[in-house]
Amino acid sequence: MSDSLGSALDDTYFMREALSLALAAECLGEVPVGAVVVKDGKIVGRGFNSPIGEHDPTAHAEIAALRDAARRLGNYRLPGCELFVTLEPCAMCAGAIMHARISRVVYGARDPKTGVHGSVVDLFAVSQLNHHATVDGGVLADECSRTLSEFFARRRKRGSA
Repeated sequence: MSDSLGSALDDTYFMREALSLALAAECLGEVPVGAVVVKDGKIVGRGFNSPIGEHDPTAHAEIAALRDAARRLGNYRLPGCELFVTLEPCAMCAGAIMHARISRVVYGARDPKTGVHGSVVDLFAVSQLNHHATVDGGVLADECSRTLSEFFARRRKRGSA
């Protein structure tokens, strides 16, 4: 769909898909963040946080989704693709997004500690970088934020934060 209502409906649909992956991460004891890569209205990559289980500090949802999409599409460049992620990307993920040539990033919740779309800095606005994605935040922000807040509240209650 090309109109703004259609785009908003698409954004909500794909963010719900990312949220379902965030819940999968949570079931594995990981911070609940999920991501999907979309090309031509179809999901071509999926990922969720798994740094604890994978013993890998780079195993963020965005990285996993980008890797999955790159394998499926047979190219490390992903032009024309959109990334939907439940949490504002960090610096590492923003760098991967730029290297992959993602055209658009859509995220749910802002991340006041490590977010790089204005929460801490805005790497996507640095003019010297050679690739720029369009970035839209706040899609299903309340649901995405609540998922994270409830996860961390349960961890604190158990004493494992």
